[in-house]
Amino acid sequence: MKGISYTRYGGPEVLEYGEVRDPKVGPDQVLVEVRAAAVNPVDWKCREGYLDSVLDAVFPVVPGWDVSGVVVRPGPAVTEFAAGDEVIGYVREDFLSRGTFAQYVAAPVRTLARKPAGLSFEEAAGLPLAGLTAYQVLVKALEVGRGETVLVHAAAGGVGSLAVQIAAHLGARVIGTASERNHDYVRGLGGEPVTYGDGLAERVRALAPEGVDAVFDTIGGDTLRTSVDLLAPGGRLASIADPEVLGHGGRYCFVRPDAEDLATLAGLAEQGVLTVHVEETFPLERTADAHRRSQEGSTRGKIVVTVDRPGGETP
Repeated sequence: MKGISYTRYGGPEVLEYGEVRDPKVGPDQVLVEVRAAAVNPVDWKCREGYLDSVLDAVFPVVPGWDVSGVVVRPGPAVTEFAAGDEVIGYVREDFLSRGTFAQYVAAPVRTLARKPAGLSFEEAAGLPLAGLTAYQVLVKALEVGRGETVLVHAAAGGVGSLAVQIAAHLGARVIGTASERNHDYVRGLGGEPVTYGDGLAERVRALAPEGVDAVFDTIGGDTLRTSVDLLAPGGRLASIADPEVLGHGGRYCFVRPDAEDLATLAGLAEQGVLTVHVEETFPLERTADAHRRSQEGSTRGKIVVTVDRPGGETP
């Protein structure tokens, strides 16, 4: 089958398009014909070796954790899905090797949910990792409730845009940091935009003089440290970007596959509560360009790689 792989850590130039090994389908796995796979910052961080201390790389590595596609064949122990079902998944294992940037992927059933019918395959591919991150931080780490005020950083990005929508659905008031060009976009998601940069604290305090109840940090560094001073008494802080948050009494969060959480997100998308904005798409053979675009930053929503339907034999 065709796919993207790399045999060593490095820049986008190490990504090669060509034949990759066919996946084996274990008892608790589902063979998925990939229609689209979203690019996330963690993809290029893995490719450059930044996660080598926590994730073994079994080369050649097929990158990618997000997927939307069609079930070809369930493993013998799988009863949740049948051939022809449209699914989405956050297909992460605890090592790097068998990713989603290929024509097929063998996905553990614990990583999958049914694809929302109202989303295209491209939109659906952008939901799992970013949506699960937003949901697990807001609901499980920060326990955001109705009537609270939440500050979401990078509110126009992949995770941030979904976090704004989820927090608003939970009944919270949402303040979101974003560049000025994205302010209308953030408003459309249900947030109140504020501009990044010098004077951020003053701009947030102008909207929330008593402080905010919760902060969802996606940037780290100075942004995290500024956020600490914006918390109301008893306020909660979580970061997906900077473990320094632990020293401030907050939570450092790394998203985990969860079929139940993913099904909840899919349901919200079915109801029209969640939308996924796809900023740009690339064909599979141009995955290196998609990585480059992701590393530039300042993306509104998601970058997605599309996969043509394969010909020939199914693995």
